[in-house]
Amino acid sequence: MENTIVVYGAYGHTGKFIVAELYRQGYGNLILSGRDLEKLTALLPFFPDSEIKVADINNPKSLDEAFKGAKIIINAAGPYLDTATPIIKSALRSGSHYIDLSAEQKPVLDIIDEFSEEAKNKEILIIPAAAFYGGLADILATQLTKEWGHTDEINVYIGLDSWHPTKGTRLTGYRNHYKRLTFKDNRLKELEPTPSKEWNFKEPIGCKEVVSLPLSEIITISNHLNVNSVNTYLSQNSLDDLRNNSTPEPKPTDEKNRSSQQFSLEVVALKGNEERRISAQGQDIYAVTAPLVVETVNRILSGKAASNGVKTLGEAFAAGDFLNSLQEDDIKITTVEKSYVK
Repeated sequence: MENTIVVYGAYGHTGKFIVAELYRQGYGNLILSGRDLEKLTALLPFFPDSEIKVADINNPKSLDEAFKGAKIIINAAGPYLDTATPIIKSALRSGSHYIDLSAEQKPVLDIIDEFSEEAKNKEILIIPAAAFYGGLADILATQLTKEWGHTDEINVYIGLDSWHPTKGTRLTGYRNHYKRLTFKDNRLKELEPTPSKEWNFKEPIGCKEVVSLPLSEIITISNHLNVNSVNTYLSQNSLDDLRNNSTPEPKPTDEKNRSSQQFSLEVVALKGNEERRISAQGQDIYAVTAPLVVETVNRILSGKAASNGVKTLGEAFAAGDFLNSLQEDDIKITTVEKSYVK
């Protein structure tokens, strides 16, 4: 049981990608957990070496039983406004490291505020938002600004050719009624209305209208990088898809069960008259979370985390080494080290 990994929400859309990637990379002895016994049982033919354990966030005893002896708990069950706190409390009781995929800002802020000291004292690593939203931009920004002691501005541009949201994404949207925050003048502020603008994501996304839409990377980046302001922009077409109730869920199109949707995430950092850019391109924003999470698992188990406590991806690990470990079929990284602006 020394390196047992629990995936809570294993039967969810992204949870299944994570379980499959863990198996692909040679991890056995998984505990597949969640509230629905029937859905958990349906996974066993595909992952026969696993064990299933039913647990409910409203029943701390069931969580403790499911997580007993686990080295790492991966929480793939949103909305994280509901699931993060009870699962982290159980992780702290069981002495397990914790990873989640939160795109929501509020649970990431709550995790930092509520659990940092206890996790550090118990030598537990808690990594929220280790996903496409939150974690990927954070580790890209960390790598991009590694030689700068201070950065004036970090802008994150997220372009999707389309967004076919999962049921979990829609549920999170309905549940998340908190005001969105941006980071300006060295502090978090409520987002103010701003006009849209054009951004060229290059192929295959191309030029898109983008709008300001702060997600969890605002919190992850500003929590550990010395920066005056952080902004996140999302392509308007993908937001329109998300808001359209008739937009279908993602459908598998390849051997990895990825949908055909393409993404480009670009981070632009400014310091004085110097500009740096780094981008990540790939297929399926849900599927790409799996290699990010499993690489996080790899590094925790191999002792490559910088320290314990509540940490972001960029804060916990050597950013360049982490990015270099990712397969190009999952994420293609392109960097423009220096570009001078007027």
